[in-house]
Amino acid sequence: MRRSKAVAGWALVASTALVLTACSGGGGETGDTNTGTTADIKSMATGKAQNGENFRLAETQPFDEITLAIDDGYSAYNNDAASANNSYNTFVLVATLAGAGFLDGNNKPILNNDVMESWTVTSPNPQVVQWKIKPNVKWSDGEAWDCDDFYLSWLSHNNLIKENGGAIFQSSSTSGYEFVREASCKDPLTFEAKFEKPFLDYKSMFNPTAVLPAHIMEKAVGIQDITTLNLDSPIAELKKVADYWNTKWTGFNPATMPGSGPYMISDYVPNTETVTLTRNPHWIGAKGGPNKIIVRGIPDTKAAATALQNGEIDVLGSVQPDQNAANTLKGLASQGVLYGSAPRLSFEHLDMNFTRPLFQDEAVRKAFFEVVNRQEIVDKLLKDVQADIKPLNGIIYFPGEEGYQDVYADKTGKGAEAAAKTLSDAGWVKGPDGIFAKNGTRLSFTITHNENARRSQTVELIIPMAKAAGIEVKDETDANFLKGRVNRGDYDVALFGWSATPFKSDQLPIYSTKAKGGSENYQGLSNEALDKALAEAVVATDPAAAMRSYQQADKLLAESYATLPLFQTPSMWGFRGIDRVYMQSYYGALWNVGEWVKNG
Repeated sequence: MRRSKAVAGWALVASTALVLTACSGGGGETGDTNTGTTADIKSMATGKAQNGENFRLAETQPFDEITLAIDDGYSAYNNDAASANNSYNTFVLVATLAGAGFLDGNNKPILNNDVMESWTVTSPNPQVVQWKIKPNVKWSDGEAWDCDDFYLSWLSHNNLIKENGGAIFQSSSTSGYEFVREASCKDPLTFEAKFEKPFLDYKSMFNPTAVLPAHIMEKAVGIQDITTLNLDSPIAELKKVADYWNTKWTGFNPATMPGSGPYMISDYVPNTETVTLTRNPHWIGAKGGPNKIIVRGIPDTKAAATALQNGEIDVLGSVQPDQNAANTLKGLASQGVLYGSAPRLSFEHLDMNFTRPLFQDEAVRKAFFEVVNRQEIVDKLLKDVQADIKPLNGIIYFPGEEGYQDVYADKTGKGAEAAAKTLSDAGWVKGPDGIFAKNGTRLSFTITHNENARRSQTVELIIPMAKAAGIEVKDETDANFLKGRVNRGDYDVALFGWSATPFKSDQLPIYSTKAKGGSENYQGLSNEALDKALAEAVVATDPAAAMRSYQQADKLLAESYATLPLFQTPSMWGFRGIDRVYMQSYYGALWNVGEWVKNG
C-alpha cells in the first residue's frame, strides 16, 4: 500500500542518509561481491539533468520499447481515491501524470521543472503559497494542464466539504489541503493557497497522483468552470463533482484518462494485469527514453526474476523482496543484468482490527506482540536481499532519520511463556486443545494478505510461534486484498506494507481517529492522546517541536499495541540493456524513464 507522505521538509537531510546495500560490485571501487557488477547503482539515484531540487528530464536518444515487471497490476487512474490507493498504481502513474514535484532516488523533494516554474511561500504568517505553472503544458488530448487542475486537486483533497457529518470526497489523504479554506487561480498558470494553520510540508502537495484533468470532470458533470465552486457552493453541485472523482476514474478509459506527463496510458488488460504506456504527443519536455513501456504485474517475484533471465522483461522493480529472486538476479551478472537493493521508506507490518471484539482486549494484542519473533522472520526471509536487515522498532521515523527511536523492542519477541502469562493474567484460560478461551470465545484469528510468497512464509513462521503460546493463527491469501478489501477493514489482522515519502504529515490519516481525519485508518484505531500528538506535530512551526510531537505519537502508537512493524522493506531491482535504473522508494522505477538510454 501507499502510505502517507511523511516528515516535514526540515528533516530531509536525515531522510537521505539511508544506507544503500548490495548495490554494486565485482571488483570496482564501489564493488560488492553480492552482485558481480561494477556499476555504481547509487549514482543512478539522481536525474541526469537534476540541479539541486530542480528536476527536468535530460535530452537522450529515444528507443523502441521496454517491458517492466512490478509486484502487482495497475487498477486505477485516480490513485488518491481511498478505495483505489496503492503503490502499484503510483508506479505507473508517475510517468503519466505530472505533479508540481516528486522525489529522486535519495528521497529528496524535487520541483518538476518540465511543467513548473516555482513553488513559493509568499507570506509566512498567515502562510500563503503560490505554485506557478509553465506555459504550454498540455494533457495528451491537447487541453491545457493548468490552474484549474490544481483547483480540482485542492477541492477533492481538503475533506472540508461534508454532508450528514461525512466528507463527500473520499480522498486517501488530506494532509495540507485541509488547512486551506481559501484557494484561487490568480491567473491560468498561478494557483494560490492560503493556509489557516502553518504547514511545513507544502511541497508534499500536488504530487503526480493528485492532479487530475478538471476539463474531463467539467464536461462529464456539466460544470463550466471548476473554479466557480468553493467550500460554500450548493452541496448538490459539489456532490456531482465528488461522485465523479470518487468513482469514475478507475481502470482505464482513453476518453477520460489522458496523460500529462511524458507518457499516457494507451492500453490496459485487467485479466493479464498489463498496462501499456506510449508518448504524450503534447509533452513539452525532453522526448528521450522508450517510445513504448509495457508494465506487467507479476506477484511471484521469483517468476519475475526468471522472466528477466529469459529476456521476457527488461526491468524488474520489486518492493516485495524475495531471497530466491535476489539470488537469481545476482547470478545473472554474466548476462549483463545489474542488481540493486536499498532500504525503502516503507515497512511491513501487522495491523490489529479494533472493530473485532477480540482485539479490543489489550491483553490479546499484547500477547500477540510478545509471541512474534521478528528476528527469526528477517533472518529466514530477507538476509540474502539485505545482509544487515533488522526488525524495525519505530513507525513514524526510519533508521537513519533524525528522530528515530526504539519503541518496540521491549514489547516483542518475549516468547510463548511470556505471552501465555499475559493472557492468563487477563482471565484467559487454556482449553483442552491447548488454545486459550475467554467467555466462550477461542483465541483464534486470521492473518490476511495479498498474493505474495514472502507474506505467506511470514504467516507460516508465526503460526507455530503463536500455537506454542495458546493462540491459533490461520493464514488467508486474497489476491484482491489491497484492491478494495483492506480499506473496508475486512480482516482480523492485516499483513501489508505502508510506503512513505520523506514528509511525516500524512501520518495523521493513517493513525488518527476516523472523526479526526483518519481516512486511511482501516483498523479502527482510536486514541485521543495519539490524535493530539499528531495534530500538534502537523501544525508545528518549530522543527524541533514537531519532532517531539511525532516521537510522542510513535511512542503512544507502540503502547496501544495496534500495529506491529516487522522490518523496513528493502527494494530489489534488476535491469539489462538500459544505462541506469533506480527503484525510487515511493514512485518506483519509472520516475525518470524519459531519460533512459538503450545500451544493449
